[in-house]
Amino acid sequence: MSLDKMYPEGYNKGMEARPRTLFKYTTPTGEIPFSVWFSALRDGDAKTAIAKRLRRAEAGTLGHCDNVGEGVWGFKIDVGPGYRVYFGQDGPVLVILLCGGEKHGQQRDVNLALKFWSDYKKRKRKELNQ
Repeated sequence: MSLDKMYPEGYNKGMEARPRTLFKYTTPTGEIPFSVWFSALRDGDAKTAIAKRLRRAEAGTLGHCDNVGEGVWGFKIDVGPGYRVYFGQDGPVLVILLCGGEKHGQQRDVNLALKFWSDYKKRKRKELNQ
């Protein structure tokens, strides 16, 4: 049976289980959006669940991820109002944490993640060409 028939549209079948390095995206001004968001979370259960999910990703198990477009993916964390962590994958083992948010602000957060991912790729290309 073909993999295309086994998995629903958008499933992360291309992201094999392998240890990964997590890196937090930094804006050109030095801000780390993921850290700012995570530090501001008041829900201890959510922080624990998010940290656990990130440890699993580092160990090689990304689990279910939603493709939100242009190379950006999102972890869904089913705690409280429903949290999301957005990331891009740079090569086979490097995961770039872009930002996070709650379900009710999802479209705003996706747009922000897309902007951050675009900036990351543009600056990386520029670095490689120098």
